[in-house]
Amino acid sequence: PLSFSAAELVRAAPGPLRPYLRLMRLHQPAGTWLLYLPCTWSIGLAAEPGCLPDWHMLSLFGIGAVLMRGAGCTINDMWDRNYDKKVARTASRPLAAGEISTFQSFVFLGGQLSLALCVLLCLNYYSILLGAASLSLVITYPLMKRVTYWPQLVLGLTFNWGALLGWSAIKGSCEWSVCLPLYLAGVMWTLVYDTIYAHQDKKDDVIIGVKSTALQFKEDTKQWLSGFSLAMLLSLCMAGMNCDQTFPYYSAVAAIGAHLAHQIYTLDIDKPEDCWKKFASNRTVGVLLFIGIVLGNL
Repeated sequence: PLSFSAAELVRAAPGPLRPYLRLMRLHQPAGTWLLYLPCTWSIGLAAEPGCLPDWHMLSLFGIGAVLMRGAGCTINDMWDRNYDKKVARTASRPLAAGEISTFQSFVFLGGQLSLALCVLLCLNYYSILLGAASLSLVITYPLMKRVTYWPQLVLGLTFNWGALLGWSAIKGSCEWSVCLPLYLAGVMWTLVYDTIYAHQDKKDDVIIGVKSTALQFKEDTKQWLSGFSLAMLLSLCMAGMNCDQTFPYYSAVAAIGAHLAHQIYTLDIDKPEDCWKKFASNRTVGVLLFIGIVLGNL
């Protein structure tokens, strides 16, 4: 039967192209959504009252999210190719499995970053500088798991840069009273979903000496996740108040709170398949907020 899922499209691609598509995780779009959604929040909040978000900008950021998430995964796999060989879940990644060489992946990375630069150059000068500033985070994030138990915090700082960039792309600069709480909310959200994600690999991480918040929090994970969720909700309320959001927005924030509460309450940190399911469900959180922003503006 015909299927239009990302995984099926990658499987249907020509053989020589397939390892590169897998290197950029095109077959696992959950991460791309989690990078893209904070951009949509910011673009939505920056729209004029009574107006829909700028669809041209949403499309542009969508292309940028695919490219930058792909570049980030390529950098991650280049740094981690020797670690990935030792972990069951990552041993089949193209670099770890020897399907492509480090040089080939480096050239491919250059191509992705060049295309992402073309997208960035479509924005205003303020946004070009702001976007370029995130590159240092993209490059250094994969190293953090070697030096700190909080690599998820650095991922949050990286993945939610779009919460700043989306607003500046529309307005020409950042309104910090809105953008900073929105950015903080995104960082807290990343700490929730990526700590859950990290519990999949905690046994292998201990063996190979890689650090994560999952190993830091251990059995106290649910208390920490609850704290991050509360901080996220409060930050979203602050961002909404500072740009005069309306009832639908706060209804979406309440729905997000209910979703996160159920997610944390039912989470089994010792079952990798449950951790993956909960991690992937966070796309719903981002989509709920975007819908709330759009309806609130209207």
